[in-house]
Amino acid sequence: MSMTILIVLACVAVAVVLIIIFFVFGRGETRFTFDIGGSAPRAAGGSDTSADTNFKTRLNGLAIFSGAVVTALLAKLWSMQLLSSDSYTQQAESNRTRTISTAAPRGRILDCNGVELATNRSSLTVTADSSVADDRLKCQVLGNLIGMPYMAVRRKIQDTTEGAQSTRTVAVDVSRHAVAYIKERSYLFEDVEVEQRTQRLYPQGTLAAHVLGYTGTITSDQLDSSNSDSDEGTIDYQSGDVVGQSGVEYQYESVLQGVHGEQTVYVDADGNVVDYATSVEPQSGSDIMLTLDVTIQKAAEDALSSVISTVRSSTNPNCTSGSVICLDVTNGDVIAMASMPVYSPNVFVGGISTTDWDELSSDESGYPLLNRAISGQYPSASTIKPLSAFAALDADLANSSSEWDCTGYWTGFGAAYGQYCWKHSGHGWMTVQSGITFSCDVVFYEIGKAFYYSDDPEGLQETYRKWNLGSLEQIDLPNEAEGRVPDAEWKWNYFTSSSDADRSWQGGDTTNLAIGQGDLLVTPLQMACVYAGIANGGVCYKPHVLKSVQPHEGLGSLIEYKSSEIFNVDIDQANLALIRTGLEGVIYEESSSQASHWTNMSERVAGKTGTAEVSTGEPDAWFVACVPSDAPKYVVACCIEGGGYGSQSAMLVVRDVIGTIYNEPDTSTESSSADR
Repeated sequence: MSMTILIVLACVAVAVVLIIIFFVFGRGETRFTFDIGGSAPRAAGGSDTSADTNFKTRLNGLAIFSGAVVTALLAKLWSMQLLSSDSYTQQAESNRTRTISTAAPRGRILDCNGVELATNRSSLTVTADSSVADDRLKCQVLGNLIGMPYMAVRRKIQDTTEGAQSTRTVAVDVSRHAVAYIKERSYLFEDVEVEQRTQRLYPQGTLAAHVLGYTGTITSDQLDSSNSDSDEGTIDYQSGDVVGQSGVEYQYESVLQGVHGEQTVYVDADGNVVDYATSVEPQSGSDIMLTLDVTIQKAAEDALSSVISTVRSSTNPNCTSGSVICLDVTNGDVIAMASMPVYSPNVFVGGISTTDWDELSSDESGYPLLNRAISGQYPSASTIKPLSAFAALDADLANSSSEWDCTGYWTGFGAAYGQYCWKHSGHGWMTVQSGITFSCDVVFYEIGKAFYYSDDPEGLQETYRKWNLGSLEQIDLPNEAEGRVPDAEWKWNYFTSSSDADRSWQGGDTTNLAIGQGDLLVTPLQMACVYAGIANGGVCYKPHVLKSVQPHEGLGSLIEYKSSEIFNVDIDQANLALIRTGLEGVIYEESSSQASHWTNMSERVAGKTGTAEVSTGEPDAWFVACVPSDAPKYVVACCIEGGGYGSQSAMLVVRDVIGTIYNEPDTSTESSSADR
């Protein structure tokens, strides 16, 4: 109504001004002529230009003009009041109100038994109004209370990433002493508040850190990406939001991230908050249950750490890294996944220091943030030999009766191109089955040579790719590596600075490939999937860490993970039985000292050792095992960088993990005498 009165008054004022102008300036000079005789005046020219007539004409014009102006103003008034009133009301309201977002707690991350791996904790947080930045004394006192320099406090208060009208976060996890001081002297700190907020907490410390990942403040790139995403249901992120940056925290960000709350505030012309209106409470993110089992996960990490420590103190002081992964072969569940070196996700809560970040990102520290179970790429060594055997058997380049004489040195391509078996004294006569059991390199040199001269010289590569090597296993974690299956085209394009002869594929490339050396690269996850496929008769289920998504409240699950196949290889059953027998022989026949670590278990086991030669330092150690061997349920794969012989390091890690699953710890104290 105030707007209506103002407009009416404006119209009246305009009319009055126009009338005054007319009477003061609008009369001008009137031209009359008089006859000599002094008779009544008569207008010159014979027209009626008397003063009275002229005045009436001007008055009529003024009336028309004024009426038009008033009519236009009234029309505009009618439009504003009736047609556009809602729009102007909204604009006026928006000019005096602002909406401040309040962060929602992230959902929890649980293991398969409901044990908390990531949760939230209460945090006493000091916040301040933006005006406090101009009060040097108050900033100085706040800094002294919470242990921050004056300039750091001032910069925190000047930071607008949480919104122009939002109170500024000065410090989190403030001591109760500081809180009490502020509360007791509220008259000095009228623009400073202490709020109860939540911070991410990883109660198990470093346990499963590489699976869980960590959180951090949303980056500008992430914010731009989220704002450009127009999909329905997309989270509306704002500057200052805490989001997942790696691992499960990143992969399932859309599930774990809650819904912002809203607080409507009234502001003055300068944007200062003067009052509070309605509010909407934030909604917590959904909980996620993982396939991990805390007990087995801890056993995997402890075993890996212990064996690496032993190798470092006894044979290789540079041994610091490795990984182990345990899969349920019946559905692809990841039961445990450990990587060394490890880190604590808690160091990222509230923001990580530059010093800590530099340490976690350095070569000297061994890149602790790298999840080597899915991102580490290594030559597979002898763990590839079952696939090489499948390739030869399927191509009829070998059969169950084929035999080769291993003298310890193979000259299949001529004496100038001889290659050693790992056992320089030789194995004697070997078959495909015994070649797997005793890991005889000569058997697989012969297989490689047969392929090199066959009608299908890349038959090995084709078989490896059928088992998904050189491709992603599509696990629901970020940064998985795809490895590499080298072939003639790859070699030619890769070694561009070499001579044509060196760039061309040679027979030695194929024999190296057959024993898992050379340019072949795999991840521990890929080898775990290969052996899961062998255990299942050619079928491997997609590995995954998500078990279910839990509702905010109540029981049950919102989403249950449904298993799907990642590959399905058609295998001749006789060939499968031959390979499985060879793998079981590795455990119980290759070495009595090695067997001693397994004969004290009630379940039979099948597995394979591997020792991958690298260009620098000690070999990488491999061991992969399936249990029970007759009807496998679990596969465990381990690779230790610079771990030496697989039977003397990686095998011990796998044994401890399987021992924890079946509650049958390793009681053997013998050191394995097997060299592979």
